[in-house]
Amino acid sequence: MRRHALLPLVFGVLSLLSMGAGAVTASGSEAMPSRWEAEPPRVRALLERAWAAETGSGAERNEVLAVALYCEAARYGSAEGHFRTGLLRAQGSRSVRDAGLAKSFLASAHELGHLQAGEALVRNALGNVPQQMPACLTDEHAYVATATFSEDKYVQSLPAKRKDVAALVVKLAAEYDVDPRLAQAIAGVESNFDRLAQSPKNARGVMQLIPETAARFNVRDPLDAEQNIRGGLAYLRWLGRHFRGDVVRVVAAYNAGEGAVQRYGGVPPYFETRAYVWRVLRMAGMSNVIPAGLRD
Repeated sequence: MRRHALLPLVFGVLSLLSMGAGAVTASGSEAMPSRWEAEPPRVRALLERAWAAETGSGAERNEVLAVALYCEAARYGSAEGHFRTGLLRAQGSRSVRDAGLAKSFLASAHELGHLQAGEALVRNALGNVPQQMPACLTDEHAYVATATFSEDKYVQSLPAKRKDVAALVVKLAAEYDVDPRLAQAIAGVESNFDRLAQSPKNARGVMQLIPETAARFNVRDPLDAEQNIRGGLAYLRWLGRHFRGDVVRVVAAYNAGEGAVQRYGGVPPYFETRAYVWRVLRMAGMSNVIPAGLRD
């Protein structure tokens, strides 16, 4: 929450620290790269869900959605996001293949220090291809609305510990009069149900509570899954009352803070918040309430 000023440079540095060896191709191994564990929680969640869409792991295979999610990670400065987008643009199906965009993303990943990006540029014979400016890195409306991502199937594909956390979110949501679909979507976007997730901004746990929010809702141990989830749900309940049930403003405020939503009279014009609202509401099955013009 209140993290609209995330610095791409920070994410880039953390991405460099996360890189390890091992070949990864657009159609390669079904094993998710272990180096992603070192990414910031929000970026890691994007990468993991993009991987599920790319490989069909626990959900319908959808390379267009995978490209959109990887590119969003790239916009946060993730070298891995640049690399994975580049691979799909170079080696994916006809619906996503574009040599100019592939070269641009892989070159950016290489500049950020990705160990395999230079090899991918050579392997895919992109040396003489003119680079194109990726719209998703410059235009907040470039996100492509794609086929539905099955959140239920995705959750069922998670490791047992994360699946248990997701189930706990749904169970506790009823106590706080919060729509369980919304609660689960927010937990998924925030941490991908990782109870130990910690961001560079010191947001912690499943619901990524910053210290001020944890204290406000009496969360003594933010890395205790139940305490953290209860704190996040208490905040969502408070936001629901504050914004009189306006779910769009509730979700935007969970990301950017209620003050920012009040100042702008709705979703603030921050890329992160607009992307966050779009993604949470899509995952919660609430696409019908996404405001017109928000990430068309």
